Amino acid sequence: MPETPSRPLRFLFGRGTWPEARRIADVLRTETVGGALLLGAAVLALLWANSPWAPAYQELGSITVGPAAWHLDLTLAQWASDGLLAIFFFVAGLELKREFVAGDLRDPRRAIMPVAAAVGGMAAPALIYTAINATAAGGALSGWAVPTATDIAFALAVLGVIGTHLPVALRTFLLTLAVVDDLLAIVIIAVFYTSSLHVLPLLAALVPLGLFAVLVQRRVRSWWLLLPLAVATWALVHASGIHATVAGVLLGFMVPVLRRSEGPGPGLAEQFEHRWRPLSTGLAVPVFAFFAAGVSLSGAGGLGAVLRDPVTAGIIAGLVLGKCVGVLGATWLVQRATRASLGDGVSWWDVLGLSLLAGIGFTVSLLIGELAFGTGGERGDHARIGILAGSVIAALLATVVLRIRNRHYRLLCADEERDTDADGVPDVYQRDSPPPS
Repeated sequence: MPETPSRPLRFLFGRGTWPEARRIADVLRTETVGGALLLGAAVLALLWANSPWAPAYQELGSITVGPAAWHLDLTLAQWASDGLLAIFFFVAGLELKREFVAGDLRDPRRAIMPVAAAVGGMAAPALIYTAINATAAGGALSGWAVPTATDIAFALAVLGVIGTHLPVALRTFLLTLAVVDDLLAIVIIAVFYTSSLHVLPLLAALVPLGLFAVLVQRRVRSWWLLLPLAVATWALVHASGIHATVAGVLLGFMVPVLRRSEGPGPGLAEQFEHRWRPLSTGLAVPVFAFFAAGVSLSGAGGLGAVLRDPVTAGIIAGLVLGKCVGVLGATWLVQRATRASLGDGVSWWDVLGLSLLAGIGFTVSLLIGELAFGTGGERGDHARIGILAGSVIAALLATVVLRIRNRHYRLLCADEERDTDADGVPDVYQRDSPPPS
């Protein structure tokens, strides 16, 4: 039987429930495809930016469209980072709220570990970057938050390819860590990367946001009512000086998770997530990556000089070493504080692999890099190279560790997953032992 909330945490990586396992599998399938599109867009941008047709790539991102009267005359690159990424953060907001209201992580005992890991995974990279750039000139310290983010699409895509037999609890851990990471990243963007704040547009944004909240709380699904309010909220937040992606998270938090009736079926947040996640992973994030990842690798002094820049070195060290130390260290501290076991068959090698995988900091890191160093400058290019290099190194190291562990779990999972009744639920999710954490 499930443990009561008053009992202590027994397993850090408990099996969880079958509905949650099935949902995580669906998310992984979507993110695997989205990660492949993201990778393809980034590779295309790099090839184009380093080809004889590089000026055409720069000109494409500089095309300006939008109404100047509303201060929305933005370049295509700005529309990708300010507009399309708001969809990504809207889905992240839906996912985070669903996890803590109706998911397995509504139990604080289960939530503490991925939340602590996300905090540790942001603090350690920031400290390492700051230590490397403490004496660097030219505003290098403004990029302290660049290596703190984990790319949910890339990380889950890699996990979906190399970790097909890893326990669902490990996948849930990485997904929740990445979602909490996104929330913390958007707080950092709002607090530390808002150069000027205009109060009137920010207060005005509360009107469409409030109307949106009232409608969704009444379970209104009509796009012709909700979409204009969402766009108005986004435009006013953008005009306030706060990065417009904050509006996406706020809108996601407004959507109710639970159904009004007791009948079966998904809540409104899950329905919206199902509709908008393909647009986020299939269009918004790849298009942003296309405009953000195109950096020339033949800068002044060559690639060697770029890698010796403290900004580049700090980002790479933060993503590869900082993320690993922060996530692994925070998980170890939770284990020591709660005296809980890792879980049935779960090893610290698994946690090490996931900690390395958390160092894939592509999408949000590129966004913070733009806010910290701007676009088109040498420092901004060095930051992008550091993000790309650090993410690739982290992915390769994680692949080595998790592929070994995946072969181990493939043998263990074969019999369990085959043992399924006519109800379609594997018997392992219906046994009393081992109990869920």
